[in-house]
Amino acid sequence: MARATGGLRVKNLAERIEALNKKRGEYAAHLSALEKSGENQVSLTDPDSRAMAAYTKAGAGYNIHIAVDAKNKMIVEQTVSNDVLDMGLLQRKAEPAREILEVGKIDVVADKGYFRSEDIASCEEAGLTPYVPRPQRGPAVKNGFFRKDEFRYDAARNAYVCPAGQQRTPIREGKLRELKKVDYGYAKACRACPLRPRCTKDVRAVSRLENEDALDRMAERLKARPEILDQWRETVEHPFSTIKQWMNQGAFLMRGLEKVRGEFSLTALAYNLRRALNILGMERLMAAVAA
Repeated sequence: MARATGGLRVKNLAERIEALNKKRGEYAAHLSALEKSGENQVSLTDPDSRAMAAYTKAGAGYNIHIAVDAKNKMIVEQTVSNDVLDMGLLQRKAEPAREILEVGKIDVVADKGYFRSEDIASCEEAGLTPYVPRPQRGPAVKNGFFRKDEFRYDAARNAYVCPAGQQRTPIREGKLRELKKVDYGYAKACRACPLRPRCTKDVRAVSRLENEDALDRMAERLKARPEILDQWRETVEHPFSTIKQWMNQGAFLMRGLEKVRGEFSLTALAYNLRRALNILGMERLMAAVAA
């Protein structure tokens, strides 16, 4: 009896080793295909999907972008992509909405995930007025020091005024994403500053990009209209909440980017029809369709 049990264990162990070797070969093939494709991830369930930044690595899916008009909460424009980040997409998503609305200028409000200095500047140049909160990040924020927005830029003097009231002037130039970057500092004032423990471990420098005037103007707009971000949340979340709750669409049924785009296009159409029905009523809606 003991020999039979031992033989069974050896057989089971051999089967497990064989299964592991098979899996190893499959993973090696997937890795080789991934390296050849130039991508950095792949989903075996849906090759077009990606692990979105808002989820864990196992949360593969798609990125939905919608432009919603603030008055009626109708979806003006929608796209589905597998872009992991929203950064760099602000103007690309706002321009089609402006064309559909047939207006010269519009306010473009988005969350901080869309913040990129180049996009903010290009939106202004194109007649789009951006309202995007600036994310506060970097070593200073991580260490609990004064944030960059607590340093005031004095355009007349081309200097930054720190929270202690000291001026910081240009000390060096460099590049960031092909943009000219100027660092401002004042080492002597830093070393003698009573606020130094709250600002830096050594000497603090503040950088400024060549297009940062556009960011300053946007900061002033947000300061003058702080309610616009609350309005944005109410406006953009309305369609998503309705689609998830009323239409019970918490996940896509289709697989593949083109099919998912088709699915969400139908979803947006159904949402807009329902929204128009709620706003106009059946008689006015049918009259408008007939016209």
